[in-house]
Amino acid sequence: MSKIQSRKPIEIKISTVVAVSVILHEADLQMLNQAMLELTGGAPDYFDDEFAVIDIGGADMAGKAIDWPALIAMLKSYRLNPVAVRNAAPEIAPDILAAGLSLDVMVKPVREPVEEPIAAPAPVAPPEPAPVSVPAPVIASAARTMIVDTPVRAGQRIYARDADLVVTAIVNSGAELIADGSIHVYAPLRGRALAGAKGNTEARIFAMNMEAELVSIAGIYSTFENGFTPAVFHHPVQVRLVGDRIEVLPVDTH
Repeated sequence: MSKIQSRKPIEIKISTVVAVSVILHEADLQMLNQAMLELTGGAPDYFDDEFAVIDIGGADMAGKAIDWPALIAMLKSYRLNPVAVRNAAPEIAPDILAAGLSLDVMVKPVREPVEEPIAAPAPVAPPEPAPVSVPAPVIASAARTMIVDTPVRAGQRIYARDADLVVTAIVNSGAELIADGSIHVYAPLRGRALAGAKGNTEARIFAMNMEAELVSIAGIYSTFENGFTPAVFHHPVQVRLVGDRIEVLPVDTH
């Protein structure tokens, strides 16, 4: 009797992939490489093999063409893995696809007009005094929150989709927290924390004990190869975005 196979050879499930946005303002590869070198400071582990979406919506493309294979190779040299291109003009789409990248297209649904039947005019009644309406109080809906009560191990990634993330246990080195909202860690934060993953610049990161490897707000990164100032290391902190700069500030607990 043949053995019955207990599992399928392949399964397809919905998965969440968080990608870094690489926003180009120039097409010149040498200029881009120099900018990346200055951004990373030559640190080989500034990025950690993250997926990347290349956004060329604001790039100066006048009379210029992007060498896609060379651009991919340059980004990979900084441990970024390009997977798609956003805001690409239709005429360059074949070159992008030929380089092995996808097209990240955001389509807004168009609502079709609905033809209403024309009703016969109703008899006109004498006007009545309009009632005085009292507006109902506006009640803000509570933000969604994901709560994690167990330690987050090295290599573990937790993503709070469309929600804040609250962690009440230690976040170990090599672990990664991602939230579309803010991140709160009521324990030592030793891994990576990425808040505002969908571009929310108002998101923040709070940690009771700051030892993070990397923090990010809305895609803006900061690493800590040079260590922390005494005011924030092993202290309660908040991380926020000011312009295009990450600020790490102590939280006064007194």
